[in-house]
Amino acid sequence: MSDAIFTLNAEVRSDLGKGASRRLRHADKVPAIIYGGHQPALSITLDHSKLLKAQSFEAFYSHILTINVGGEEVKAIVKAMQRHPFKPKVLHVDFQRVEAGHELHTTVPVHFLNEDAAGKKGGVVVHGLNEVEITCLPQDLPEFIEVDLADVAVGVTLHLSDIKAPKGVKFVQLTKGEGHDLPVVSVNKPAGKAEEETAAE
Repeated sequence: MSDAIFTLNAEVRSDLGKGASRRLRHADKVPAIIYGGHQPALSITLDHSKLLKAQSFEAFYSHILTINVGGEEVKAIVKAMQRHPFKPKVLHVDFQRVEAGHELHTTVPVHFLNEDAAGKKGGVVVHGLNEVEITCLPQDLPEFIEVDLADVAVGVTLHLSDIKAPKGVKFVQLTKGEGHDLPVVSVNKPAGKAEEETAAE
């Protein structure tokens, strides 16, 4: 994937408020903010068409982005994005600064491998999570978490504790103690077959 997807050009925004934001959107611009780290929050403006194209890639949300602001490169991740309820339009973006040596807290998507293998065994795959909260240092940020279903038997549920986290990555829920080991994916028996077995028992 081109690095251009993860590079955005921005301008410093001094005109703040709802009215100013409306004017920017009419001019095909997106108001945004960069916060966090040891620097004050910075209000910026992005080109809407370029942002809309970039955010269509899943990796955009789990990648360290480079935002060029007035000749300075700022490393950041997307923390929140406000969209129009029915138009293909981004209304506002919150970015969080990334600083080397400082831990990130973010979410990354879950990719399921070999789902067809479960189907061949007669199982029905049910996703419990499509993304997972993680903490890690910037250099350890994964684009996604892989869950391989090739050897998962029918009737089995995989929880977070069953998933091997990439090096340097921690699953946030597992740090909260007992009761937070969330189900990630299940390979269930087809409804009819499960009902037949229950009746037989």
